[in-house]
Amino acid sequence: MQLSYFISKRLSQSKQTSFSKLIVRIATLAVAISVTVMLLAIAISRGYKQQVSQKLSNFQSHILINNLDQNQSYQSLPIECNADVEQFINAKNGFKHFQKYAIKAGIIKTENDFQGIVLKGVDAQFDFTYLKNSLIAGNIPKLDTVKLSNQILLSSSLAQKLGFKVGDGIFVYFIQDPPRVRKFNIVGIFDTNLGEIDDLYALVDIKQIQKLNGWSNNLFTGYEVFVNNFDSLESKVNLLATVTPYTMGITPINLVYPDLFNWLNMLDVNVMIILILMAAVAIINMVTALLILIVERSNMIGMLKALGLNNLNIIKIFLNLAAFIIIRGLLLGNALAIGLGFLQQQFNFIKLSEKDYYVSAVPVSFQAFDFILVNVSCFAICLVLLLLPANIVSKISPVKSIRFD
Repeated sequence: MQLSYFISKRLSQSKQTSFSKLIVRIATLAVAISVTVMLLAIAISRGYKQQVSQKLSNFQSHILINNLDQNQSYQSLPIECNADVEQFINAKNGFKHFQKYAIKAGIIKTENDFQGIVLKGVDAQFDFTYLKNSLIAGNIPKLDTVKLSNQILLSSSLAQKLGFKVGDGIFVYFIQDPPRVRKFNIVGIFDTNLGEIDDLYALVDIKQIQKLNGWSNNLFTGYEVFVNNFDSLESKVNLLATVTPYTMGITPINLVYPDLFNWLNMLDVNVMIILILMAAVAIINMVTALLILIVERSNMIGMLKALGLNNLNIIKIFLNLAAFIIIRGLLLGNALAIGLGFLQQQFNFIKLSEKDYYVSAVPVSFQAFDFILVNVSCFAICLVLLLLPANIVSKISPVKSIRFD
């Protein structure tokens, strides 16, 4: 065993009470709290981005395939069924599901009010799993492959604004040549707590949109495509580009709602600021603890120098002491982060306003890579920056330090 490591280990295990013991405990606690905050900041940011992105994707899908000439209005040019695209998605290739949709803008009119709305037409293949979990009243529309349905699934915000409830009939007016009106029966009311979705969309039978637009059953606005892994979205868009015809455009969800996703990406800046501040707290406390340890052990340093131990080995003693403190702080910080994160995942004791933040509780998502990155970085940065105060050892004169022993 190396002499410097042996001495530092004995010093770390010493039971002698001194002022430095308190400082070491404070430094250990500072490292632990810093690591806890770092890990939780990363986990909360990751979990929040995942939940909001997934929530939006559940309604709108991860990727939209529609007519390349489509403008920014809700009156779009249709596309036809494409066997190559459908077979490619059904062969998986990282894709989970696809479904057809059609949209058309209209106006809901009552005796006292009116409201703009976008009808989203879906067929029997539509995945209603997410909307079933978002239902607050009624049921999911029953769609048939042949029979035309006049059922409508309305959002809670639209129902409250216009005073509708399940079972009511509503009239939707369409501005076209000639103008048309359709009566729908409300069979269910949903609430996704996504304001941009709830204030605008309602779901109906896709055949209603096709009939209003004069489209055949083979025409629709586009495909909604779901992927297995949201992080691979860009690569899946590139894969789809190899099979879609030149008349079709491919749009990932982050380009459909750029403002929302830009806001989510801004969270990374906040996390980076937290990481820098917490790293500074840990480093300052470790530097303070190391300086106090060196000053308190100046007599020991003088004796070791008198016995022939060089400055490098003495510096190693105090760096080893610092490493022991950092490791204890890291272990405690990891345990705290995992414990608090687990409690939040299980009991959701920290609540959020779902109307403002899109989620009802603070989400937490840990990944092994985050633990490795934070622990290794914190350990390495602290030790490297402690080299400067450790060099004070070389300034201590053995004659002066032993004289006042």
